[in-house]
Amino acid sequence: MISLDYNYCCIISYCLCLISFTPPCEGGNVLVFPLDGSHWINMKILLDGLHARGHSITVIRMSDSLYIPEKSPLYRSITINMGEVQENFFEVVSNIFTLLTFDFLSMISQAHSLWCDGLVKILDDANMVQSLRNSQYDLVLTDPALAPGVILAKYLKLPIVLNVRWITSGEGHFAIAPSPLSYVPVPGSGFTDKMNFMQRVKNLFFHSIIMFQQRFMVGPSYDAVCAKYIEGGCDIISLLQEADIWLYRSDFVFEFPRPTMPNVVYIGGFQCKPAQPLPAELEDFVQSAGQHGVIIMTLGTLVDALPKEVTDEIASVFAKMPQKVIWRHKGERPSTVGNNTLLVDWMPQKDLLGHPQTKVFIAHGGTNGVQEAIYYGVPVLGIPLFFDQYDNLLRLQERGAGKILQLGDVNGHNFEQSLLEVLHQDSYRVNMQRLSRLHRDQPVAPMDQAIFWVEYVMRHKGAPHLRTEAYKMPWYSYHSLDVVLLLLTAVTLLLLSSLAIFRFLCCRRQKTKQH
Repeated sequence: MISLDYNYCCIISYCLCLISFTPPCEGGNVLVFPLDGSHWINMKILLDGLHARGHSITVIRMSDSLYIPEKSPLYRSITINMGEVQENFFEVVSNIFTLLTFDFLSMISQAHSLWCDGLVKILDDANMVQSLRNSQYDLVLTDPALAPGVILAKYLKLPIVLNVRWITSGEGHFAIAPSPLSYVPVPGSGFTDKMNFMQRVKNLFFHSIIMFQQRFMVGPSYDAVCAKYIEGGCDIISLLQEADIWLYRSDFVFEFPRPTMPNVVYIGGFQCKPAQPLPAELEDFVQSAGQHGVIIMTLGTLVDALPKEVTDEIASVFAKMPQKVIWRHKGERPSTVGNNTLLVDWMPQKDLLGHPQTKVFIAHGGTNGVQEAIYYGVPVLGIPLFFDQYDNLLRLQERGAGKILQLGDVNGHNFEQSLLEVLHQDSYRVNMQRLSRLHRDQPVAPMDQAIFWVEYVMRHKGAPHLRTEAYKMPWYSYHSLDVVLLLLTAVTLLLLSSLAIFRFLCCRRQKTKQH
């Protein structure tokens, strides 16, 4: 009886401790301006957590949204009619042939311009603006890879929380934290934090391209909206720098170490949780692999299939493997597919990665997939296609937890050799499981951190005390060039004065000698 009472008291004490660590927060009112595609998958998981805490959520979406439903038990929606713009955009992105030949910078610039047009429709609709004001939102939660939500938050004078890894000009850190190009690789450079001289030169060049893109291809669309609707005008980078909290979808198990800021909260892997049981048919297929295990392959949400000749080569390699293969493939069925390969339109990726039978993850290198592979400790054979995927996979390869195979190098021989290497060299799995242990060893789960900081902004009506004021400084002051100029001027005047005095004394002495 005494032991039961003691255990009961321990349980009650533990529960009280947990409650004491979670500050109270009445249900808030959150306006969400998301980005479609895989970014929405991340955002929805965060909305699940906020909804479970009793917060009211409103989501702004396009009428032709591919992933964001109009009706949901999590939120009410505000739908903007922009024709078939977004659908056409995703059709372009999902075509791997177009991605390899299309003017990609132009396509991205067009996407920003189109969403700015959508924002103008909102701001020109007096009834909608009044409705937004009357709703008395506590904050705006938005994804700044496309940034109309940032301008809307400024227009409504609301605190802002960014669900971010990418911004309009690339990687988020570059906008708010010191980013020495000597050891901070620019996205797209393909470099690590250990660069030789020529790599540092190229890194600077890549950074210049991103700055050019922001200044001349992306920025003008947002500048025009700011000039029209924001008193005093603004630019999108300054608005991003004004954000209260950055929920950053990464961590330093994955990223290379670099300077950061106090309002950046790292929530890498926040979408991950213990694997759930597979559907019965899929579980039977996985178990039929026996001791050989299972290989899973997916190219993410945007790309349905690789070019046919590449697909046939991959399928023929799979057909020779003793492992079973689960392949998310929505294109034409490969002519060389074997009996050991299951082609699916969709797969429970996290549950498969968490299954003990899964041996290798063949992936394109998207942020979600890479972080899930780390969480579950599954080595990766990466085939990067576009965006940040090569850089993501490079971080795994640098740590010995994955291997990169460029799409242009994929043929039967190279693919088979690379797959066998990741399958049979124990170092890949050992290194990935080490990353998994490091990632999981946190005092607070990333999802709990995300919810805490969103509610923190609600409770305190923002978090300006965590935000640097450096963004208000002109560029020459930020880099202390005005101070350097003043000191150089002072030193120059001192030297010139000394020289003048010295010449004066010499001339006077010479005249004295002459007399």
